[in-house]
Amino acid sequence: MKKQYDLIVVGAGHAGCESAHAAAKLGSKVLLITMNMETIAKMSCNPAMGGVAKGQIVREIDALGGVSGIVTDLSTIQFRMLNRSKGPAMWSPRAQCDRMLFSWKWRLILEENINVDFWQDNVSDILTKDNIITGVRTSLGIEFNCTALVITSGTFLNGLIHIGKKNFGGGRASESASFGITASLNHLGFESGRMKTGTPPRVDGRSLDYSKMEEQQGDENPGKFSHWTPSQELKHQKPCYITYTNENTHAVLREGFEDSPMFNGTIQGIGPRYCPSIEDKINRFAERERHQIFVEPEGWDTVEIYVNGFSTSLPEEIQYRALQQIKGFENVKMFRPGYAIEYDYFPPTQLKPTLETKIVENLYFAGQINGTTGYEEAACQGLIAGINAHQKINEKDALVLSRDEAYIGVLIDDLINKGTDEPYRMFTSRAEYRILLRQDNADQRLCEIGFKLGLLEESKYEQYLKKISNVNTIVNYSKTTKPELGPINNILSELGSAQLVEKSSLYKLILRPNVSFKNLTDNDFDYSHYLKNYSDEELEEAEIIIKYGGYIEKEKEMAKKINSLEHIKIKDAFDYSLIKSLSAESREKLTKIKPATIGQASRISGVSPADISILLVHFGR
Repeated sequence: MKKQYDLIVVGAGHAGCESAHAAAKLGSKVLLITMNMETIAKMSCNPAMGGVAKGQIVREIDALGGVSGIVTDLSTIQFRMLNRSKGPAMWSPRAQCDRMLFSWKWRLILEENINVDFWQDNVSDILTKDNIITGVRTSLGIEFNCTALVITSGTFLNGLIHIGKKNFGGGRASESASFGITASLNHLGFESGRMKTGTPPRVDGRSLDYSKMEEQQGDENPGKFSHWTPSQELKHQKPCYITYTNENTHAVLREGFEDSPMFNGTIQGIGPRYCPSIEDKINRFAERERHQIFVEPEGWDTVEIYVNGFSTSLPEEIQYRALQQIKGFENVKMFRPGYAIEYDYFPPTQLKPTLETKIVENLYFAGQINGTTGYEEAACQGLIAGINAHQKINEKDALVLSRDEAYIGVLIDDLINKGTDEPYRMFTSRAEYRILLRQDNADQRLCEIGFKLGLLEESKYEQYLKKISNVNTIVNYSKTTKPELGPINNILSELGSAQLVEKSSLYKLILRPNVSFKNLTDNDFDYSHYLKNYSDEELEEAEIIIKYGGYIEKEKEMAKKINSLEHIKIKDAFDYSLIKSLSAESREKLTKIKPATIGQASRISGVSPADISILLVHFGR
């Protein structure tokens, strides 16, 4: 049995899988330790990837050379592009997935990576020497040595499951909690806390009456997440459904409030504000007569249904009776009840921008251990931690993405500078450069970085270069091409757009809000044959560049000005007590977080613009 590795990854959830795969693809010898080989990349909660801001993250992972987008495409049962009625900065891909197929595809990809070894066991102790990682000890008493360690423990650290008055140890339904890591890290000097999340009941789809619900179909022409997989060839998509709670549902739920661990003080951890339990919804929003419920299939060949919007930890009998009051659920059969789970996390202000810990060298945290929630947030952290662990032990430059480069950069920057005392979820509103960080241009922002790292294959990089060349060709072509008045005016009239009195370039026509390359090429005019040589994706990207070019340039300029502060470095051991004019809160926060640059310091909660001005003066700027 091999005992020495370059990198050990603890946990095989979404963060652990991306971390292990990335480091191994870059050349590190990796050991992936998981408590259960059968649950690698398991979708613990809803069977879906993407959504608002989350979809952008998956596309960024893919552009860097990660795998989540590819696996999602391979297991998609329904695809929708959300927020199409809004501007492109808000467009967000979301895919309903086959839960079992998703996990299986991830495992196959990991097994195909010759640099990844597996071990099924529980890690009980972190081994160090002189505050540098040396390895781990498992529950079987086996010691594995490594140069770097990534911990991606999910909800398993001292996990405690709650259903009504019942509570028992567990990291997930029917799976044991992980004990030992928290105590080991606390002993090394790390601060830890408790968080809470929850999941809804799963029900038998055969017992539901879908005729009483609103059907929600996927997109007519389904898109995809990965830049590298062929266009989706879904011969059919599985529909989801929408129904609603009602006053009868709420009345039954209220019967269980006395036994609710949410309300009787049993649960101490803080739950996700933006994904509250159903009992929390009807308590906080008592004036609302109903709440939306999404009825989501778990896969192609299963009758199991995920009841999205009904997360709860109430007694199972209350859950069952309340479900029966929902339209379409009158004869529902429940497979398993919903539950809440408390688990340990470690405030992320204890991390560097690389996700390496400040206390122990070559130790990295990724995923829910950092206080985040969501598959996508976990996966991107795992990817960055795996890359940086490999880079560090090979004395190569670290990868730190800025806030104007990626949602991944926004997420990590928020975590390490602001921390979080509730499960952190990504939203478009958290990013100040939303027009730059669109889902359609993730490849333009990150493919070159992934290629230079060695994570993105040359063939994929060449595919990206060809796409960008085509997009630029379309934009330039549109500037010099002027359609004949007759045919183009006919099209403009049909679109409800003002007709031309003299020839105008395609570029100026596309600037009109109700004119697009698609509705031009769908009609016959003198240049439609040329535009049809390009893919819908290329035409759409060119159109966004034309329509939003002014806004894009303004955001680039804004980012450039703010990023100038990133070039003013601060020594790690700088003593802020020497600057008496700084506020007391500022000195305390700066000393704790130890920002590497003035730019990072400016984003720390409690550090005011006046404090930044004082620092700039002190550093001669």
